[in-house]
Amino acid sequence: MPPIMKGKLMFFDEVAWDKSDDQLATWKITLLNEETMQKITSLIKTHRQGVSDQLFPPQKGSFNMIIRLRFIDGASAIIRFPIPGYSIFPSEKLQHEVSVMRFLEQHTGIRIPHVLYHGSTDESPHSLGPFIIMEYINHNADLVDALNTPGIPDEDRPVLDPNIDENRVRSVYNQMAGLLLQVAKHSFPRIGCISNIGEDQFEDKWVVEHRPLSINMNELVQVGGVRVEDLPGEFETFETGAGYLLALAELHMVHLSSQRNDAVDDAHDCRTKYIARCLFRKLAREGRLCWSKEGGFKLFCDDLRPANVLANSDFGYTISGAIDWEFTYAAPLEFVYSPPCWLLLERPEYWEDGLDDWEKVYETRLKVFLQELRMREDVDIRRGVIGRGVIGEENRLSEHMLESWDNGGFWVSYAARRSWAFDIIYWARIDRRFFGEGTLEDRIELLTVEEKDGMEAFNHIRSI
Repeated sequence: MPPIMKGKLMFFDEVAWDKSDDQLATWKITLLNEETMQKITSLIKTHRQGVSDQLFPPQKGSFNMIIRLRFIDGASAIIRFPIPGYSIFPSEKLQHEVSVMRFLEQHTGIRIPHVLYHGSTDESPHSLGPFIIMEYINHNADLVDALNTPGIPDEDRPVLDPNIDENRVRSVYNQMAGLLLQVAKHSFPRIGCISNIGEDQFEDKWVVEHRPLSINMNELVQVGGVRVEDLPGEFETFETGAGYLLALAELHMVHLSSQRNDAVDDAHDCRTKYIARCLFRKLAREGRLCWSKEGGFKLFCDDLRPANVLANSDFGYTISGAIDWEFTYAAPLEFVYSPPCWLLLERPEYWEDGLDDWEKVYETRLKVFLQELRMREDVDIRRGVIGRGVIGEENRLSEHMLESWDNGGFWVSYAARRSWAFDIIYWARIDRRFFGEGTLEDRIELLTVEEKDGMEAFNHIRSI
C-alpha cells in the first residue's frame, strides 16, 4: 500500500550552523598561531619520544581537528582536538572514545590507533580544548575511495559506483563485515557508554555508567535547537531497549518543538510531523518497536562506515586500521542487528532517485554483503573465535540482519536514530506496517486526548 502521507525531510538549522562556523573561525585564529603550533609540537613529543621531522597542516573532520607530527624514524603521531561549535560535549566525547578504543584494542583484532595520552583543556596549548595524542596509522586511502563513483568531487556526497568491479565490492564488504563481527562480540547489561573502573587501563573491569552519547544527540544541540538539559542526563543509562527507544521517541518531539529554522514548511507540514511523532511515541510506549528476544546489549558505533576505515590502495584497499570511535556505546540489539546503511555510501533520505529506488538498489547489495558476512562467520565459527554463545551457528549476525531487513526493523532503528530523516522514513516504511489502512484523520484518532488537544496549540506556537 502507498503511504497515506509523503513525509518531508527536516534540514539543519542554517542559523545555528553559521554560529558553529563562527566558533570554528575564532578558534582557528588561536590554533594556527605559530607559537601555538610550536607548543603543540612540544606536547606531542612529550608523549612520543624521538626526533621530529615535519608538522603537517591541521586537517578538519566532522567533529575534530587533527594535526600530524612525523618523526625521522618514519612513524608519526597525531593530536586531535574536538572542534568548538561542532563537538558539543568535547570532554565527555573524548573520554568515551579513549575508553572504547582501549577496550577494542584489548578485546578485538581491529587495528586501533594506540592512545599515547589524553588530556584536559587546562593541559592544552592556549586552552584549545581536551585532546588525544595517538599513533598515526599509515595509509593512502579509505574504503570510500574503493567504492565511490569515479568523478565525484571530494566535497560532494559519495555514491557507490554502479559499475564497480564485483571482486572489489566483495573485498570491501568482507573486510567491513569482519569489523562488525568483532565489535559485536561482547555483551553488556545496560545501554550506555562503557568505562573501565579498574585501577589502571589494563584491568578488565568494564561497566556501563554513562548515557549513550550519539551523533544524533550532538547534532540535536548543535543544529537542532535542543537544549542540553532536554537530553538524557550524563549518568543516565537504560535497562531495556524499549526504554531507550521511548527516550529517542520523546527526543523527536522535543526536536520538532525546539528547532526554529528550516524545520517545517507550513502549518500542514507541522501538523503532519507532530502526528508522526505522536504515533512513533505510541509504538515506543507500547513496546512495539523492539523485536529482539535476546538479553544483553552490544557495542554499536554510530560512525563505523567506510570513510573511517583506513586502507592502502596499492594492495587492493586492504584495511590498515579503523578510526573515530567516539560515538560508540552499548546499544539495543535492534541497532546492532540492523544491516549497515552505508552499503550504497549514500543515505536513503538523500538518494537522488527517491527512497523506493534506494531500497531496490540496496537489496541487491545487501545480498552480497550478507554472503560475505556469512563467510566471515563460517571462518570464526570453525576456529572457535567467537564462542561462548555470543555469535555461533545458532545465532549468526547475518541471520539477524536479514530478519531486520525482512521485518522492517531496519527502518524502525534508522528512524529512531536519525532525527532529520524521521518523517520521510516514518510515513514511507513504518506507519502502514503498524497501523494499516486509513487516512490522516484516522491516525489522529489514535492519539491520546492530551495529544489531540495539544496539536493545534503546538502548531500555533511553531508558526510564531
